[in-house]
Amino acid sequence: MAPSSSPAPATIPKPRPAPTNPETPFNTWLAALNQCLPSVSEESLSSLFLTDSFWRDHLCLSWDYKTAHQLPNIYSLLSSSRIETITRSSSHPILVLPLDFEGQVPAITAFVDVKTTVGHGRGIIRLLEDSDGKWKAYTVFTALMGLDKYPEKLGKTRPVGVTHGADKGRKNWSERRQEEKEFLNTQPTVLIVGAGHSGLVVAARLKMMGIESLVIDRNERVGDNWRKRYHQLVLHDPVQFDHMPYLPFPTCWPTFTPKDKIGDWFEFYASALELNVWTSSQILASSWDEASESWTVTVSRGLATPDRELRPSHIILATGASGIPQMPEISGLDSFKGDVICHSSSFLGAKVDGQGRKAVVVGCCNSAHDIAQDYYEKGYDVTIVQRGSTCVMTSESLLGVMMKGVYDEDGPPVEDADLLFHSFPIALFKRNQVLATNEIARRDKEVLNGLEKVGFTLDKGPDNSGLFMKYLESGGGYYLDIGASNLIATGAIKFQKIGSIIEVLPDGIKFDTGTLPADEIVFATGFGSMVTTARRILGDETLKGVGDVWGFNENAEMKGIWRQAKKGLWFMGGSLALSRWYSRGVAMGIGAAEQGLME
Repeated sequence: MAPSSSPAPATIPKPRPAPTNPETPFNTWLAALNQCLPSVSEESLSSLFLTDSFWRDHLCLSWDYKTAHQLPNIYSLLSSSRIETITRSSSHPILVLPLDFEGQVPAITAFVDVKTTVGHGRGIIRLLEDSDGKWKAYTVFTALMGLDKYPEKLGKTRPVGVTHGADKGRKNWSERRQEEKEFLNTQPTVLIVGAGHSGLVVAARLKMMGIESLVIDRNERVGDNWRKRYHQLVLHDPVQFDHMPYLPFPTCWPTFTPKDKIGDWFEFYASALELNVWTSSQILASSWDEASESWTVTVSRGLATPDRELRPSHIILATGASGIPQMPEISGLDSFKGDVICHSSSFLGAKVDGQGRKAVVVGCCNSAHDIAQDYYEKGYDVTIVQRGSTCVMTSESLLGVMMKGVYDEDGPPVEDADLLFHSFPIALFKRNQVLATNEIARRDKEVLNGLEKVGFTLDKGPDNSGLFMKYLESGGGYYLDIGASNLIATGAIKFQKIGSIIEVLPDGIKFDTGTLPADEIVFATGFGSMVTTARRILGDETLKGVGDVWGFNENAEMKGIWRQAKKGLWFMGGSLALSRWYSRGVAMGIGAAEQGLME
């Protein structure tokens, strides 16, 4: 994967006094903006926007995710003329909220409703007072939430579920569902590869829009992609951050979800929302026909069911934000005489009684720490091996600093929380993350000092902006501490710092710093990009011209993912929270393509 562009942190204006009446300046500003929207000009925008301002847009102004920084770029973005009006949200008051982590720069902050030429959206606008006492926009965020051509079938427009009256050929719900799921007489418009959370939520979005989709997964059951992972795996994100669209987790759900529980929830989610899923299924062959703008896909459904040929217009690859497991290219792998030598993705868990056994975990991010802790709890003599550096923060600090007031029990509804979260242009978000990371390091000082004393190499993410920015830029390189850090600091889990792996020996593993004996070796050495999996599924020819997927582009938005990578091909992945937000964009993009709106 090519290096991600690393956006520079924003420099924010100096604080000005908070307004006593935010409504009047905001209403005046919004009326002026709507007046200039039909024939926007740089001159008209200059009276409405600060010189160093941002407009972040998710599909209202184009069919891509874009951030415009400074007036010329904002003017260029608005030149599409796709936004017709922006009005105040009737359900949200205009507030004065700080836009900086320190809470020193008050901004008039307003939720807004957006009407575009193709649908409706929402947004958040932040105004700051300039040196002349005039209120101008510092950040504007607009996001398309629905297409006029595909209104979601929710609430008053929900399915009736039955046709009353006499019908001698009537089929019951179970029969109708089986017929719908099998696609015996119809074709899915969209084929989704992968029944993890990303595949399921985009299928749910398409379902509510009335676009037929089929999800296929090679596992025997929906949720097996989590059930089959290592024994002690628990989600590191809190439940308030992880809700799924249309069916949020119950209020009694634990804050951190065990892997088997989340696997069962995914299976329930697919059933409750009537998503069409074929398990034990995978693509055998595929080709794209430019003339008909459709795929021909042969799907294997296991030994008991004949193969099927499908002709979808779109394929969504929802195989996870990571690609093929990365194993180090080292000699001696076949010579190992111990019980286990594998990548972390294949590790099922430590043996119940590990007394007298030695384990080595190569790698120092989330999976490595979880696996090392599992070994320790089962009685093993375990060593965790670090090659580079790791960004570490405790789970308590994540909840108390990063999630506080937004994704917690005192936060707004998740739909509003998502809007607030994405309303920050990445440059401003990164600037605030630097301050948040400093506060977290202060709270976690004892944990971090303990790690450094044993030689553990820490980092604070790109430009010291922490864990979340490191995830967005590189997809990994961090540990959200749930207990292993203290075990490493106290020596309960042994620690070894290395430069390189030399070879695997019959009874251990050799590094440039020495040799460690081992009965079991786990390589928690990461994954390739999504494109590596895509090539394995669809072939190199199909993936010609497809660039990197993940990390930031020069526009400070994510590369390749959640958009059409090439005609009829889409990538879907990321955390539960990112998938919840961007699944809507993927579904609307497909709807737009089906209606010819992208041309």
